[in-house]
Amino acid sequence: MPFRLTFTPEAAAVLRQLASENSPKLKKVRKALGLLENNPRHPGLATHEFTSLTGPAGEKVFEAYVENRTPGAWRVFWYYGPDPGMIRILNITPHP
Repeated sequence: MPFRLTFTPEAAAVLRQLASENSPKLKKVRKALGLLENNPRHPGLATHEFTSLTGPAGEKVFEAYVENRTPGAWRVFWYYGPDPGMIRILNITPHP
């Protein structure tokens, strides 16, 4: 069963920015989001807990790879919720 993705205003702004710039990163980000939607534990995402952040209600935050072995590789930060079957995308950004 696929998850429903929801986006914070920050994450939505990144997607709009990438689309407006016609960035080649957009295709990679969309692919990662599709994998995340269908299987957050997909091996290509290398999903793992990101202990430096928590969600607004203390949820565990996870980091999924958009790119790997690339300088400034992009990541998707997310958590489960707020409702069952949902994933909230906190941000999409180059690796901190």
